Amino acid sequence: MDTDGAYEGQATRAGQVPRPAGPPTHPPKPSHAPGQGPTLADWLRIARPVAEPGVWRYGHTPRPTVEAAQTPDRALASGAVISFLACVLVWSLMRNTYIPFWDAPLKLFTPHSWWSANGEPVLETGGVQAKPIYELLFVLVLLYGFGRLGSWKAAWSRLVVARGPWAQALAVVPLAYVTLLLVHNYQLPLRQLVEGFLDFDRSPGGDREANRNLMSTARTVIDVVLIAAFAGLGGGARLLRRLARLSSPATSRSTAPTIVGGSDRPQRFPAENPLEDPAMWPQVRAAGLVEAADRLESEAGGGRMNDVDYARIRRAWDSVRVDPSRMRAFADAVRDKGAGACVHPSGARDLPARAARHDLLVRQVLLGTVEEGARNPYSRRGTALALDPDVLGTSLLAVGPSGAGKTRRLVRPVVESLSLQALAGQAAVVAVGAAGAQLGPDAAFDVVVRVGDPASVYDLDLYGGATDPDEAATLLAEAFVGDVPGVDVRRAATALAQLLGPFRAAYDRFPTVPELRELLDQVPTAFDALRRDLAGQHAMLRELDARARQHGSHLDPGQALADRVALLDRPAFAGFFDTTGQGRPFSLRALEHPIRVRVDLPERGHADASRMLARLLLAQFNAAAAARTDRSLFAFLAFDDASHTLTAETVRGIQQLRSAHAGVLLTLRTLDDVPEALRTPLLGAVGCRMAFSGVTTWDGKRFAEAWGTEWVETRDVTHRTVFADQPLTRLMHSFRKLVTGKAVTTDAVTVRQVERERWSASDLAHAVPPGHAVLSLTSVRGDRATPLLVRLSGTS
Repeated sequence: MDTDGAYEGQATRAGQVPRPAGPPTHPPKPSHAPGQGPTLADWLRIARPVAEPGVWRYGHTPRPTVEAAQTPDRALASGAVISFLACVLVWSLMRNTYIPFWDAPLKLFTPHSWWSANGEPVLETGGVQAKPIYELLFVLVLLYGFGRLGSWKAAWSRLVVARGPWAQALAVVPLAYVTLLLVHNYQLPLRQLVEGFLDFDRSPGGDREANRNLMSTARTVIDVVLIAAFAGLGGGARLLRRLARLSSPATSRSTAPTIVGGSDRPQRFPAENPLEDPAMWPQVRAAGLVEAADRLESEAGGGRMNDVDYARIRRAWDSVRVDPSRMRAFADAVRDKGAGACVHPSGARDLPARAARHDLLVRQVLLGTVEEGARNPYSRRGTALALDPDVLGTSLLAVGPSGAGKTRRLVRPVVESLSLQALAGQAAVVAVGAAGAQLGPDAAFDVVVRVGDPASVYDLDLYGGATDPDEAATLLAEAFVGDVPGVDVRRAATALAQLLGPFRAAYDRFPTVPELRELLDQVPTAFDALRRDLAGQHAMLRELDARARQHGSHLDPGQALADRVALLDRPAFAGFFDTTGQGRPFSLRALEHPIRVRVDLPERGHADASRMLARLLLAQFNAAAAARTDRSLFAFLAFDDASHTLTAETVRGIQQLRSAHAGVLLTLRTLDDVPEALRTPLLGAVGCRMAFSGVTTWDGKRFAEAWGTEWVETRDVTHRTVFADQPLTRLMHSFRKLVTGKAVTTDAVTVRQVERERWSASDLAHAVPPGHAVLSLTSVRGDRATPLLVRLSGTS
C-alpha cells in the first residue's frame, strides 16, 4: 500500500543506534526590515481605468490592440552594423578629402579672407572657429542620418539595454575608448573647436606656461564631458542606484505598491485635489458634512482605516444618497466611531488572514497573469487577470482533474473576496464543500454549518425557510429525485405537497426527517395520528386520501422519495434538520443580509446524502435569490465540488440568476459528472468557462464547441528549386550550394483566411501547462473576453 512515507519506519544503519533529533534550528535573521506597503490614501489614488472583463484595473495601462511589426534581431543587428560601416566610410572619405566640395557651403557663406589657397583657415580669423564647427555639424548629420537608416536606437535598446544594466555598461566602454582616441588624435574636431575659442596669449613674449595650463584644462574638461555623456548612455545613474540599494538592504524594498502584470515603474499618484481626491471624501464634503469628511480623512491618514472600512463606509454613503433621511445617522456614526462606523453585524472589520490579493475599490480579486504568447490577444498579454461581481454574476463553471488547483487557486480566492465584500455590506456568500476543504478558517464566516457533526452550532433548514407547502415540496423533490431517471419531478413534488400541506396545517410546522419518512412509507400510526389532528379540515384530509390512493401504484414516486429521505434518517444526522424550533437552522432566505456562510458536507461517510444536500442548496439558492425584494446585495453560491449536483431545473435556474444580481461557481473534475443531456445546456447557461490543465479530450471537445471558431490568417510557403540555363549562373548556384548546403530555391507565399477553433480539444488536453487554465469571461452587460491562457497565482 502506497502511504507516501507517512507510516514508514525510520531507516537506520547497521550497528548504529538512532539518536533523537535535536532541537530545531532557529531561522536565519532577516537581512532587512520588511517592506511597507502603500498607505490607504496612496492606494485610493492609483488609477483604475475602465477595461475589458477580467482585467485587473489597479494601475492598469492599456496596451495596443495590434502588435507593432518588429524587425528580427538578426536583421536589426546586421542593418545597424552595415550602416555604421557605411558611416565610417563616408567620414573617412571626407577626412581624407576624397569627397570634393564637401566644405563648399562653408566657404560659400564665409568671407574669402578667412581661407588660404590650400583651403585651410587663416590664423587669427574666423575660419579657425568656423571650420571645426562645420566639421562637427557634418559628423553629427552623418551620425543622425545613418543612425536613422540603420535603426541604431532600436538596436541599442533591444540588443543591449534589454540584456541588463551590466551589459549596457560594458557595451559603452569600447565606444567611449574609441571616441576619446579619435578626439585625442584630432580626428573628431572637438579639441579644435574648443581651442579655437580659447583666449591664448599670442604675443611674442607671452606666457607659454599659462597657455599650456589653459589647453590642458580644456582637454580635461572635454574628456570629462565625453565620459559623462557615455556614462549616461550606458545607464550609469541606474547602475549606481542599483549598487546603492544593494549596499543598503534596509531600503532595498520599495514602498510603492507592486502591480502584477503592469509596468515595473512605480505609479505616480495624482496631485491632491479636494474635489477629486477619493481619500478626502469629496462627495461627503459636497453634501455639507465637512466634519464627517475631516474625521474620515484623519482616520485614513492615521492608519486606523483599512480598505474594508473605506468600502463599507462608501457603501453606507451610497445608501444615504438614495435615502437622504439617513444622513444625520450617518454623520453621528462617523463622529462617534470614525473608521468603525456602520460596521458589519458581526463586528468584524477584516478577515483573520488573506490568501489572495484584493482591490475592494472595484471589488476585484487577482487570479493570475495572462500568458505572453500567440494564443492570447496582444492587448491582453502580460496583463493581470481578476474576477469581480460583474463577471461572476453570469456564473462560472470550472473543470479540472483532482490536484489541478481548483480549490486553492479559484474557489478560495473568490470566496475570500466576497467575504470581504460582505463585511463591506456589498455581498452575501455561501460556500459549500466537503468537510476539511480549505475554503477559509471558521473565523472568516458568520455561520458554519457542519452537517453530521454533533458539535455544529448551526443546523440546516431542510425547507429553505419556505412557508408554502407547495414551494417546499418543489425544492425537496428537485433535491431528492431530480437525478433519478424515470421519476417525474412534478409528480414527486405533488406527492410531497400532499403530505407537507396537511402536516403544516395540523402542527404549524413541517415534518422532521423521521416524520417525513414515516409519512412516505404510509406507516399506519403516523397516518392515523395526522388524520385525528386534521379533524374538520376536509381539504387537507382529501390531500391525505389522494396520497393514500396513489401509494404503491406504478407511477407513484413515493417509494423513491422514501429511499432518498432514508439517506438523511441516519444516526449521524440525529438532531439535524430540526423543525421544532429547538435548534439554530440556517436558511438561504438570509441572502438579503450581508452574511458569510460555509456549509461542510459529510462527503466521506455519506456521499449520496452530501450530493442530495448539495442539490437542495442549489435549488434553494436559485429560489431565494430570485425571490429577494432587495437585490442590492450580490448573492453568490460557491461549490467546491458540484459533481452529481445539477438537474434540468437547477440549470434553468442558473440562467435566471443574472437578472437577480446573483451567481454561482461550480467546479467539476469532469463533465462526465453531469448527465449527458445537461452538458451542453450547462455550458450555455454560464457566462464564464474555465478549463484547468489536465482536462480530457472529451471535456475539451465540449469547451471547444462552446468557445466556437474565429477567422485567422495563414501563410503557406512553397519552395521551388531554381534550374539555371546559363553556365555562369549554374556555376554560381553550384558554389552557393557548396557553401550553404542547400539548393537555390524560390519561395511562393499564399495568404488566406481560414476558420479555426479558438482552442481545440487536443490543445486543451495537452497544451495547457500545469498551474495554468484557459478562461473565457462574460459580464452581466454582455461584454465578452475571448478564451485566455492564464498562469494562476493561487494563494500564498
